[in-house]
Amino acid sequence: MNRIDKKFLELKLNKKKAFIVYLTVGYPNITTTEKLVLKLSRAGVDIFELGVPFSDPLADGPVIQESSTFALKHKINLDNIFSLAERLRKKINKPLLIMGYYNPIFTYGLERFARNAKSCGLDGIIVPDLPIEEANQLRAYLNKFKMRLIDFLTPTTDLSRLRRIAKVSKGFIYYVSLTGVTGTRKKLPADILKRLAYLKRFIKIPICVGFGISNREQFKSVTKFSDGAIVGSAIVKKIRENLDRRDLIQKIVSFVKKFTS
Repeated sequence: MNRIDKKFLELKLNKKKAFIVYLTVGYPNITTTEKLVLKLSRAGVDIFELGVPFSDPLADGPVIQESSTFALKHKINLDNIFSLAERLRKKINKPLLIMGYYNPIFTYGLERFARNAKSCGLDGIIVPDLPIEEANQLRAYLNKFKMRLIDFLTPTTDLSRLRRIAKVSKGFIYYVSLTGVTGTRKKLPADILKRLAYLKRFIKIPICVGFGISNREQFKSVTKFSDGAIVGSAIVKKIRENLDRRDLIQKIVSFVKKFTS
């Protein structure tokens, strides 16, 4: 059983919800990313998304775009991230996913990517710009290596598309809480809980909510009707605010603990 599946089963048995954290790998440097994952794992994070910096991150707002640009200037690439995952896997058993855009993966080679991702201990991948119609080849390679391709649903997904996604998806569904890009939000859509209840009629695997989860209240609200929530921009923003501080890692750990305390 894939670590993602094991983690959600464990959480369900303990009546808990998944706390998923996104970090841009290499922001501010890869050593700090590694230390943050290890510290945050001990602080209660259940699943990690290791963000692959990309020059044109269409789904990301200015905070993550800026972090990607920073990391790219420091030459962060897929091989760096595979090496990071291999080091992390020796120390923690939490699910590790790559979140990245399709172009670097395609350029790397789909089968080579899937094989190397598996060998370094990764459990799945999230590709925001890969629609279900074009995902068959990558999904097949990932299935071959017992890895998960995480699919997206949005507020505008129609019923026929929802049924198609429900049929092939494994691991969990990433539900985009709003139309637009990533970024912190003061408020989430008023109808999000109604939408989640609707999706549960069709989706049999866990559903986790991302985009705009900025504080503990929002996290607690969406996890009443979902199986977990993803926090990304709020954490990357906090890293940016503390870039020059020697206690950056502790500042981030303290901030992240507030979501589930």
